[in-house]
Amino acid sequence: MRAVEFEGIIAPEGHIALPAEIANEIPPGEPLRVVLMWRQSDTGTGWRALGRQQFEAAYSPEDDVYDSLINDAAIR
Repeated sequence: MRAVEFEGIIAPEGHIALPAEIANEIPPGEPLRVVLMWRQSDTGTGWRALGRQQFEAAYSPEDDVYDSLINDAAIR
């Protein structure tokens, strides 16, 4: 896997433009792995809410067994 780093911005319509010299190196249809990093300008409440929402989405009813075990004195 090759990697490249560049700075850019998100356009009003939500697109991120690749510099031409980078775009020319990537074959059309090639799967990409994208990592976005930016400076945090607010308190991060939206970011934390999204993270919590994604974390809780993975919680299933079967996981309730762990909640009951954590408070069970007989297990300790």
